[in-house]
Amino acid sequence: MGTFAAFSLRNRAFVALTTVIVAVFGVISVGSLKLELIPNLQFPMVGVVAPYAGASPEAVEQQVTIPVEDALAGVDGLESVSSTSASGASTVLLTMEYGTDLDRAVQQVESELIGLRTIPESIDPIVFAGDFDQFPVIQLAVTADLDPAVLADRIDQVVVPAFDDVDGVREVQVTGAPTNRVEVTLKKSAVAAGVSGQDVATALDAAAMVPAGTLTEGDRALAVQVGTTPTSLEELRAVPVSLPEGGTRPLGELAKVDVVQVEATSFARTDGEPSISVALTKTPAGNTVEISSQVAELLPELERKIGGDAKFTVTFDQAPFIEKSVEDLATEGGLGLLFAVFVILVFLHSLRSTLVTAISIPLSLLVTLIGLWVGGYSLNILTLGALTVAIGRVVDDSIVVIENIRRHLSYGTEKLSAITTAVKEVGGAITSSTIATAAVFLPIGVVGGQVGELFRPFAITVSLALMASLLVALTIIPVLAYWFLKAPESADAEELARLRAEAEAAEERSWLRRVYTPALTWSLARPWLVVALAFVLLIGTLALTPLLKTNFLGATGQNTLSVTQELEPGASLSRQDDAARDVEKALAGVDDVVSVQTTVGGDPTTAVFSGGGTQFSLTLDEKADADTVQDEIEAALAGSDGEISVSTGNGGFSSQLEVVVTATDQGNLGEAAEKVVARLRQVEGLGAVSSDAAPAQPILSVQVREAAERAGVTAPVVGGLLAQTLFQPAVARVDIDHEQLDVVVTGAAKPTSVQELEALSAGPAGTLGQVAEVTEELVAASISRVDGDRTVTITVDPGQDNLGKATSDVNAALDDVDLPDGTEVSLGGVAEDQAEAFGQLGLALVVAIAIVYMVMVGTFNSLVQPLILLVSVPFAATGALLLQIITGVPLGVASLIGALMLVGVVVTNAIVLIDLVNQTRSRGASIDEALHEGGGKRLRPIVMTALATILALTPMGLGVTGGSAFISQPLAIVVIGGLVSSTLLTLVLVPVLYLLVERRKERRAARRAG
Repeated sequence: MGTFAAFSLRNRAFVALTTVIVAVFGVISVGSLKLELIPNLQFPMVGVVAPYAGASPEAVEQQVTIPVEDALAGVDGLESVSSTSASGASTVLLTMEYGTDLDRAVQQVESELIGLRTIPESIDPIVFAGDFDQFPVIQLAVTADLDPAVLADRIDQVVVPAFDDVDGVREVQVTGAPTNRVEVTLKKSAVAAGVSGQDVATALDAAAMVPAGTLTEGDRALAVQVGTTPTSLEELRAVPVSLPEGGTRPLGELAKVDVVQVEATSFARTDGEPSISVALTKTPAGNTVEISSQVAELLPELERKIGGDAKFTVTFDQAPFIEKSVEDLATEGGLGLLFAVFVILVFLHSLRSTLVTAISIPLSLLVTLIGLWVGGYSLNILTLGALTVAIGRVVDDSIVVIENIRRHLSYGTEKLSAITTAVKEVGGAITSSTIATAAVFLPIGVVGGQVGELFRPFAITVSLALMASLLVALTIIPVLAYWFLKAPESADAEELARLRAEAEAAEERSWLRRVYTPALTWSLARPWLVVALAFVLLIGTLALTPLLKTNFLGATGQNTLSVTQELEPGASLSRQDDAARDVEKALAGVDDVVSVQTTVGGDPTTAVFSGGGTQFSLTLDEKADADTVQDEIEAALAGSDGEISVSTGNGGFSSQLEVVVTATDQGNLGEAAEKVVARLRQVEGLGAVSSDAAPAQPILSVQVREAAERAGVTAPVVGGLLAQTLFQPAVARVDIDHEQLDVVVTGAAKPTSVQELEALSAGPAGTLGQVAEVTEELVAASISRVDGDRTVTITVDPGQDNLGKATSDVNAALDDVDLPDGTEVSLGGVAEDQAEAFGQLGLALVVAIAIVYMVMVGTFNSLVQPLILLVSVPFAATGALLLQIITGVPLGVASLIGALMLVGVVVTNAIVLIDLVNQTRSRGASIDEALHEGGGKRLRPIVMTALATILALTPMGLGVTGGSAFISQPLAIVVIGGLVSSTLLTLVLVPVLYLLVERRKERRAARRAG
């Protein structure tokens, strides 16, 4: 590796210019990289929502859900199918294999549904894919002293176009705005004459303009069209309607035709005031922070244009959390950099050497940022965390290089020769160790699921930083050392020998050598005792693992909470609204709650993501602790109506356990679910336990009497009459004054009691009560299925930061439940995610160790010596486990990523040590002499690099700012603990094992020679 140094020293001006150019482009890349919360994830899921208004869950399941499931069973890459059939809607979710092309999957699903003839014709399924960019980056609530219809119109005319023009915005979604429709109310005389809603629908279908072809007249081609499509109420009222007795009459003479506001099916409020919600989603290339900034600049002007004292309230915005994470991580990184520089200064006692070494940190990070920019990655809490973590490691190679250069300069060697020789001595070792550290992240490429998607950018960022640090250490540091380190005075051979002897004597008198040399001598004299003590330490640490907490991904620290209120099945919209207002009053009294966005009711598509029920989105004070506020809210809402659940905003990642109960018989399913819920609620330490098996809801069943059916009053006829009165389906869609409106035919006023329903006219045959029997029945509020089997999902809040214990407690409780025949129970949710992630990352650790072994085999040209160095890995685990137990930080995915990084980091010191030992032995030294000389000369750089890395990671380990703590803190603690134990053991245990192995080899060689 001296070739790189020699080239750089011969072309110092070129290296300097290249360094400046890299620094400039690095700074440019910082401003060009988009800022996001997390990397853009594609959840392997395709959903189908099929509204079927007025249908019961049983009807939805039989007529919609099952046909859709059967039709989509052959979709490529399908892993499982789950569905929910509720009143008026079917939701089918297809879980795909990771790596599936979701765009292609959506196209395949849409093509299957287009040709589906087994579902009612009126159903128009909605297909969507799981993409993190489909979640809003900003949500706003608009309030004003204006009529809701006027406010909605001004939002459409003013706000939506303005937000559409913001760079990076994909879609502006407006919800909660009142909508209009055209109501056609037949006059009594028309009804008496036999005119029906179907006649009106037929007339409106026929009222469209009919293209009749093209007429060629000379040099002109004229399109021929017959009639016109009505575009105003006057034209609509003039549409001719065929009469039963023959002839036609204008619609306006047979019915009252008006544009009216649709009766509300949901309410939206912000801090108790009616509001309209505006949500912005971004394009994949959109910059969340820039979008938020531009939107904030537009708000004052938009409020003025809307008028009516309009006010925008930000109910959700990713940008402040992203900016705070960037600021916090930059602070922690800056503190880490200062600590690392301080360590170098303390050990080298030279400001020049310290500055030369410290330059490697910003240069390595700038090169990494250029790589992220070129690769199309973003700055998010994962890549920023990776950059912060890398600060402690990128300086290591430069420390080893500059320390060795200073040693050779202290021997009186001429500067150019000293630098070249020093880099050549350590170049192979630092190259091998850095490649090994970077290579441990290769297995992340084969880790599937959301863990692989989430941490792949992290792995790439760290690997880029490490390789950049190696390049800096081998090229730029030698040039800077040549320019800024003092050259020794020229001396003859005798003087050089004296200087070298004095320098080596000074090294031996250092406090580090005075502590280390006796310890090493004692250990080498008692090798088997040292091995036994190390083994006891390892076993003792592993015995403490039951004290170790585990989790999946910790809380992200976002200042948002979600509250869901579920009332009894069949609760009316007004009943839900009254209950929601009581919750709003309770939330208003909770400190640190800045705003409350309430949504009562909603559509089936929204329910897929929100889970149904009344939703309250809470924004907290930036300084508030979300967990503490959550406890306060749960206490404040303890006496509220219905079932209340409070959850934190974890960046889209679930933190709850799910118990799935499956049965072939609906009765057994309900019984089993009740038993499981009752048992889980008895388990101490668990949080809220809820079930999606809602109590049965009441419905009205209408059965046509046989006499009426013989008279021609069949079930479809009665259904059509009732739908016209109760559901009022659209019979046509028209464009009135540039607005697309549904046309509905209404009859008498909607009944408000069973008696009024039975009194409805059913035509010449009499009233509904005379032609049919109306009875109230109880049916399931919703029906859930997984892969064709009916299921009930029970959600359990772990209620603690030890997910492993919660999972164990739940499994033990499930074993105690006496389940009915034909029922099964399985544990999923975050427990399943954790088990899958731990299994995959465990395999990745094994692969990483194998990769490190291969790199070291290539370095030492030996199969045995690398095994000695790998002993550092399990002993690194002792420190990591002990520090996690002491700090109480749970072992999660981030910890395992830290362990993966640790595999490469801990062998670095061992490689540097054994490489010099081998070089010393090659010059004729004995094993004992080589170990003493190698250990002594590599003691300072090993301690420096370890201490620099440890102190650089300390601000993150302490969670000084809390930025991205759910990833960086556990990772930092694992690396710190592992480095402390592995460094101590590397300096003692590795030489002892080397002595045992090499002495055995020498004895075997001596016997063969004898």
